[in-house]
Amino acid sequence: MKSIKVLVFILLLVPIFMLVYYGFNDDLTADPVEYILHYTGLWALRILLLTLAMTHLKNITKQAIFLRLRRMIGLFVFFYVSLHLLVYTWLDLEFDFAHLWEDILDRPYITVGFLAWLLLIPLAITSNKKMIRKLGKKWKTLHKSVYVVTILACLHFLWLVKNDLLEPLIYAGIAFVLLFYRLYKYAKK
Repeated sequence: MKSIKVLVFILLLVPIFMLVYYGFNDDLTADPVEYILHYTGLWALRILLLTLAMTHLKNITKQAIFLRLRRMIGLFVFFYVSLHLLVYTWLDLEFDFAHLWEDILDRPYITVGFLAWLLLIPLAITSNKKMIRKLGKKWKTLHKSVYVVTILACLHFLWLVKNDLLEPLIYAGIAFVLLFYRLYKYAKK
């Protein structure tokens, strides 16, 4: 189990290593800030969907390993979303927090993206064994907010894109299937 966790941990760091590689090879396109911003956001969404898929993989394969990996993968979601926000506030806005606040209030895609990040904070804070024991059944209830985060993340991407909606619609479709299946299983109980 430990070797699988280490392997997954390393695999989830590969996007960062690739980003550094692209940077050193001057391969971040004509607008490197926008590229890094979208790159980190896409990886946050991909890993979020992977986190949601863990329960389904466990149900399909009957292997509990997927549930044991889910918490760690979820923490990587928070890492990549936080990195995405850091890139936006640092490289794009140069820590102009007044501008950030204006964007949060005036641009709906930033509003929902920021809200998704805020909802991830308590999930990240309570993703350790001590907090799981302390919260008991409330922990599961709290962590169901990941469904809201998923919807907000898909809206963030969909509202961000202005022309070719195919890519955000693909991610939204995957999220819909994962969430619908979860609702279907819940309704059957």
